Amino acid sequence: MAAAAEEEAAAALEALLGPGAGAASRAGAAAAALSLSGSAAGRRLLAARPALLGALLALAAAPGAEPSGAARRCLLNVSAEAAARGALLPALPALLPLLPDGAVCGLLANLSRERGAARAVLRALGSRWDALLQELARPRPPPELGPLLCNLSQVPEGRRRLLDRSRCAVQRLLPFTQYRDSTEHRRGIVGALRNCCFEHEHHEWLLSEAVDILPFLLLPLAGPEDLPEEDMERLPPDLQYLPQDKQREEEPDIRRMLLEAIMLLTATGPGRRRVRAMGTYVVLRELHGWEQHPGVRAACERLLQVLIGDEPPGMENLLEVNIPEEVEQQLQRLDQEEEEQRWWEQDQEQEPQGLSHEGPSR
Repeated sequence: MAAAAEEEAAAALEALLGPGAGAASRAGAAAAALSLSGSAAGRRLLAARPALLGALLALAAAPGAEPSGAARRCLLNVSAEAAARGALLPALPALLPLLPDGAVCGLLANLSRERGAARAVLRALGSRWDALLQELARPRPPPELGPLLCNLSQVPEGRRRLLDRSRCAVQRLLPFTQYRDSTEHRRGIVGALRNCCFEHEHHEWLLSEAVDILPFLLLPLAGPEDLPEEDMERLPPDLQYLPQDKQREEEPDIRRMLLEAIMLLTATGPGRRRVRAMGTYVVLRELHGWEQHPGVRAACERLLQVLIGDEPPGMENLLEVNIPEEVEQQLQRLDQEEEEQRWWEQDQEQEPQGLSHEGPSR
């Protein structure tokens, strides 16, 4: 009985979203669908009905700010459900012209959580990639742009686009490691930078004056401590004599990604020497004394061990070292357990928001 009632309500909602309904009816139906998508049960109901998703997609692309905006935000919420992504991916040609709308950026970020889908989104973007990057020059880019770039950088094709030296894309990302207007955008940008650091052949360039990535990774981790003069002189100019009200990055997962990015930059011998030479140890020493989050503190300790340890003989590039299969499986299991614990802690701290519940892939 309940299933029949749901089907009847879904059919009525689909009819009200269609072009045959009046403007007021479509606006009301879009608002109802958006409200419905604010709960997990509502998202599952919408995700299971391709015809209803099709009506929302058509409305999202239609002129008229109010109903189309509500339809886009509804689709963003629904795209958090894995069951909806298969129906939404074929709609990429209709969605891409709506960029750089924030809800559409968030929808594409959700669609590209899995690597195969990320590749599909990248292929569909085509020449729109450059227009997407141009949004980073706006005073306030869409907050959902960061998660989208992070998810697309999961795959080598996305990293290659961000590391294309002719586009200066990485340089556009760097200022957002300190961006305070949106935690969501900042988290996504830091994730994208971390992903780019997996490409060890670009490390020399990333650490060179052409990009100078390291100060941008270290500054969010630095605090207001009054350092001895000899320590201060070891730091890059941007990290010297910081004000007394300087605050560290407040989000533990972002601090962890910053540390992971620096760790990746130490994978090669020249990278390790460059990271050491720029006073990284000083910043991490102070961070370690301040850090309370167990996972971030552990990441900081691992990086400190690399910086103060002896050079491993015969391992100039740690990313190319052959790891025994049983050791790799154990490391993957430990990483998975740590990742599950981190997401569990995040779930305890905040409930998903109806209009902004998407997040970057890890």
